[in-house]
Amino acid sequence: MNLEKILAISGKPGLYVLRVQTRTGFVAESLLDGKKITVNLKSNVSLLSEISIYTYEGEKPLAEIMQKIADKENKGQAISHKEDNAVLLAYFKEILPDYDEERVYPSDVKKILNWYNMLQAKGLVTDEVSTAKEETTVAAELVEVAADEDVKTTAKEA
Repeated sequence: MNLEKILAISGKPGLYVLRVQTRTGFVAESLLDGKKITVNLKSNVSLLSEISIYTYEGEKPLAEIMQKIADKENKGQAISHKEDNAVLLAYFKEILPDYDEERVYPSDVKKILNWYNMLQAKGLVTDEVSTAKEETTVAAELVEVAADEDVKTTAKEA
């Protein structure tokens, strides 16, 4: 599953697709309603490709967990994120039996299932596996834009 350009933006509902970079940030398109928004570099943005889930052996990338959900559901919808916490945690235990129960909260499981169902509804659940190189490139581009903006801000202040 390719999560390289899928974003979660703090304070904004749903997921977004990174569309273009601008001088002051980037433009993202909502997967919920298709509206485009501009996001400045000071916003708290997470690339789904950079998110991992704690296990007792280390960390597992979110893409791997989403792929396991897709395999279990034959690329169909997972259970609703609005289910009871006990049901959600039992379901997640089937997907990832060795997840760290002390560090992965029910709210995390709800978020993962909600994100999976959003991606599935938009047809983004595929067998395509993104390479670490592609994911690193997108992350590096965002860091580069942020660094470039800091340099411009510092130059203006001087």
